[in-house]
Amino acid sequence: MSTRIDQRFAALKQEGRAALVTFITAGDPDYETSLKIIQGLPKAGADIIEFGMPFTDPMADGPAIQAGGLRALASGQNMKKTLKLVKAFRAGDKETPVVLMGYYNPIYVYGVDKFLIDAKKVGADGLIIVDLPPEEDDELCLPAMAAGLNFIRLATPTTDDQRAPAVFKNTSGFVYYVSVLGITGTKAPDLKSVKANVNRLRKHTSLPISVGFGVKSAEQARTIAKDADGVVVGSALVSAIANSLDKKGKATAKTPKAVHTLVAEIAKGVRS
Repeated sequence: MSTRIDQRFAALKQEGRAALVTFITAGDPDYETSLKIIQGLPKAGADIIEFGMPFTDPMADGPAIQAGGLRALASGQNMKKTLKLVKAFRAGDKETPVVLMGYYNPIYVYGVDKFLIDAKKVGADGLIIVDLPPEEDDELCLPAMAAGLNFIRLATPTTDDQRAPAVFKNTSGFVYYVSVLGITGTKAPDLKSVKANVNRLRKHTSLPISVGFGVKSAEQARTIAKDADGVVVGSALVSAIANSLDKKGKATAKTPKAVHTLVAEIAKGVRS
């Protein structure tokens, strides 16, 4: 099975460059603005889009993404509307890979079988579920793969050579390397250790490795793109949304543009 994710990484390998993977919380700050933001990401330079599934207790996320999730939930975003957002995006873009990222609880509540059928139907290509370890592969990973969705796993600086084979066993699409210990968007990645760890993990997998957590600038993206197959940017984009809102926390005309401008800037870094 070859998914849009596999095809995109293969195409970029031919081009000789890394992918820019962008994360946006679905429904942040509201459904319509979120759709405008997401629709403009490919033109701004995003190669793959992660749709964050808002959840009340996002334990791996830092203050920026937590706040984005709360804004989305306050505006009425739920799993149904997140899948609707993917469908609306997919209506105008058949090529860009879409990954649903988040926690297992909202999927469990929605119903695993129903979720997998609906996610596939609206045009999602893969899942990143941060709180399901390989020991729980029967819960979602194996059913997702059977449904034709990539199951993308996180690796961290503490994923040692003993642990790596278990982590990568049922992983597909790409590996998401978390460049810092802790929560999203709070620390800058140590670029030397990123390089060493990416090269070490390559001994355990032939999948593309994308690096995220803490990437904020074109310069960081440029450096990481030399060694990784992809660069993931999330908190910086969610912060750009937050900084564009009015005093009541509502979207302004500047909101989509703030995100697209930052994506275009970071895309230049990745492409250079």
